[in-house]
Amino acid sequence: MRQRSSSRPPPNVSALGAGLRLLGMRAHSRVELQRKLSRRGHSTEEIDRAMARLEELGYVNDLAFAQGLVRHRAASRGPRALSVELSQRGVDRAQADAAIAGFEPEAQLAAATRLAERLYAKKSPATYRETLDVVGTKLLRRGFSTSIVRAACQSAFAGTSSDSED
Repeated sequence: MRQRSSSRPPPNVSALGAGLRLLGMRAHSRVELQRKLSRRGHSTEEIDRAMARLEELGYVNDLAFAQGLVRHRAASRGPRALSVELSQRGVDRAQADAAIAGFEPEAQLAAATRLAERLYAKKSPATYRETLDVVGTKLLRRGFSTSIVRAACQSAFAGTSSDSED
């Protein structure tokens, strides 16, 4: 059984090298990258120098990170959930709001409607009220607004009920 020492040995790789390797796997926010480098045992000074160099090179940009995350997750999450996720990842509120502003209401409705149709197909509630209770609740938990949820549920309910009449 291996014993863990209370103090970590210094890392084998520089903070800059470790940061580049992490960024090579996926984009990170500034705060995320700092946390990971700190957990790997790098000193605060070394992390600060590495972060400055990574920003200088254009590899760390919280606004670009936020915009990319919103684009990637917009198909399954609403603006509220995206805002929470960006906050958890350490993105500044103003940058998160700027990234989410690009998620237009029409795109939100389209994403919510696709999800509602998929969820409706699994449960097939009999009434619109049941659709709101079953599907709408799940869409709200995914961060969509009440007005978007209602419109998506109405579309899913109307679409499947008119399909069954044909």
